[in-house]
Amino acid sequence: MNNANVKLVQSLYAAYGRGDIAGIVDGLTADIDWQSYGPAQAFPLFGPRKGKAAIREFFIQIAAIEEFSDFSPREFYAAGDKVFALGSYAGKIKKTGKPFACEWMHVFTFSAGKIGRFREYTDTAQFVAGYRG
Repeated sequence: MNNANVKLVQSLYAAYGRGDIAGIVDGLTADIDWQSYGPAQAFPLFGPRKGKAAIREFFIQIAAIEEFSDFSPREFYAAGDKVFALGSYAGKIKKTGKPFACEWMHVFTFSAGKIGRFREYTDTAQFVAGYRG
């Protein structure tokens, strides 16, 4: 296991918990390739993003759209240039008040000691339904 990569990923989750978006963005490559899979036309947090500015905006959107009661990264696995994180989150969609609660997997791919690629897999149907009301 690449402990340095796992520690960086864990530090980014800790930064998120503190609201330190600059700290998260600092751990990314300039050309970060970020994707939260799901229908972007149905939920604004889904879809691809590229570059640090787009990721800053992504975290601003999260704060505007979702209210978390739980965000728990629990397991971390490293393989080659990747770290896989498994966890869960719960909360509500602010616009509709609809709750969500599900498991997720995040895949981080490293490039030159920073994260160059991010992929999120989650229960997309829950978020789409919650956003629609």
